[in-house]
Amino acid sequence: MKRLLRAVLGTCLAITSPTIWAEVATTQRPNVLFIVVDDMNDWITLLDESAPIATPNLERLAQRGVSFTQAHCVSPACNPSRVATLIGRAPSTTGVYGNKSDWRQAVPDAVTLPRHFRDHGYDVEGAGKIFHHHLDGAFHDQASFDRFLAMPWPPDAPMPETKLNGLPDYGSPNTDWGAWPPVEADALDVRTVDWCIERLHQPRERPLLLACGLFRPHMPFFVPARWLENYPAGQTTMPTIRQDDLSDVPSGGLKLMGNASRFFTGMMRSEKQRGGSWREAVRCYQASATFADAQVGRLIDALDASSPSRETVIVLWSDHGYQLGEKECWEKFTLWEKATRVPFIIVAPGVATRGAKSERPVSLLDLYPTLSALGGLPARTEWEGQSLVPLLREPQADWIRPAVMTYGRGNHAIRSERWRYIRYADGTQELYDHASDPHEWENLAEQVEYAAVIDELKGWLPATDAVAAPDLRP
Repeated sequence: MKRLLRAVLGTCLAITSPTIWAEVATTQRPNVLFIVVDDMNDWITLLDESAPIATPNLERLAQRGVSFTQAHCVSPACNPSRVATLIGRAPSTTGVYGNKSDWRQAVPDAVTLPRHFRDHGYDVEGAGKIFHHHLDGAFHDQASFDRFLAMPWPPDAPMPETKLNGLPDYGSPNTDWGAWPPVEADALDVRTVDWCIERLHQPRERPLLLACGLFRPHMPFFVPARWLENYPAGQTTMPTIRQDDLSDVPSGGLKLMGNASRFFTGMMRSEKQRGGSWREAVRCYQASATFADAQVGRLIDALDASSPSRETVIVLWSDHGYQLGEKECWEKFTLWEKATRVPFIIVAPGVATRGAKSERPVSLLDLYPTLSALGGLPARTEWEGQSLVPLLREPQADWIRPAVMTYGRGNHAIRSERWRYIRYADGTQELYDHASDPHEWENLAEQVEYAAVIDELKGWLPATDAVAAPDLRP
């Protein structure tokens, strides 16, 4: 029945979209400022005023629109998350499960979000990390943009001659952190925002979609020195950890956490070699996130100073969350809350309720149909998300859909307002009650009294699991 309901909802969305366009579109289509932040998790003051990571500019932006407090990525890895968000199709449909997946070979017919706007009369420009970068620094969908400033690789050239933290590379080449670059203006995100600010001030006759991709707080946790001053050494708030957290994680979860566990093992080796390494890495992550927040502030200020003749829709999102030791994991690559929950803000003048928060579980898969509706563009039949315009108007409106996440073929998580249900490819399961267990410490899946809850949530699992897409050629 749930799958039938999803099909009906999709049909209704396609049928009613012209009405939605008529409601939100004006005689002048709005400009769109599209901001994506890499690896920013939910440990931020935007989502919890007691959190240690200060994000005053995200909070300032949220006062102009709606902040979704239960927003989740489509997949907890850069490439599958960004591809799903930017083409509106889930990994279980496309087979784009990993960072090396060749998404263009998997879905050659896909019309990306920026290309959709470009095809319907928008100037489309961008800079930084929008689609996932590859190690050669290549940008893999130039056709989506009229003008694009690609992210260099390595991102903070010139790079330090030796690792700043003086530690070995345990499990990942990104395992470095510290004050860099010496001149803040040389930082990648500063350069990206400088370019975007220059583009904001250009006179134009057509509406603009400007995409700005910020790389921080992605590893290596390099941040200009003055931002570390906000997080004094020795006073870092550390993640809340339970020592026996993995005791009730089933085989599917233990297998899936491979890379995240390996990276954390490397961190513990660093900690053993030099005590305080873990704390210093967390400190630098926090400072990097606040530095990224400051770049968002620069964009907002520049937009206000540019005095555009059109209204501007602003969207901000992160491609996935980030684990800093929770469940003995580092980075993302798992289906637990810390790896999937993200900041997500939409500002839509005349549509979005200013300063509101919506607690409804939403997916980044919903971003493409939402922006298309706000821009007055036609719907596309292949979208698997749903327009969030109803929640922009009434943030607490009824919303029956949970957020669905996928990592690797056959591994899925379902997040409702109360529950997180995970079903792995080997059939093993996890169930967490967020009303009483926000850290996901007690797996309830094997307790018979929760069988009905699991049956209900299972109805939202993807009906198919596409064969994995081929990897990009080296």
